[in-house]
Amino acid sequence: MMQTYYFVLASDRFLCEEEPLEEVLRERTNHYKSQEKEVDFWLVRQPAFLEALELKPYKDQCPQPAAAIISTNKSFITWLKLRLEFVLTGEFEAPTGAIADPLASLVAAAG
Repeated sequence: MMQTYYFVLASDRFLCEEEPLEEVLRERTNHYKSQEKEVDFWLVRQPAFLEALELKPYKDQCPQPAAAIISTNKSFITWLKLRLEFVLTGEFEAPTGAIADPLASLVAAAG
């Protein structure tokens, strides 16, 4: 079944080192748990969805390596955009021929 995914995109360094992202995501996760709501957002380093032709403009605008927070919740991504400021936002549908796994990363799993 096709699903719309929303994202904030920035350089990995900005998103994972310069911003207090871990704290923001931890607070959000705790909030979801207290509401008994399933987590609907994920941090993906070097997201594979940027390889899709229709998302090339985002890849071209974003310093590499990139990182993204992907969610099925559009209002959460809008909130993150306001909180983080210097990020790109967009959306895509998956699964498609170009984006089989919306949460795939180009980073090889360690181990």
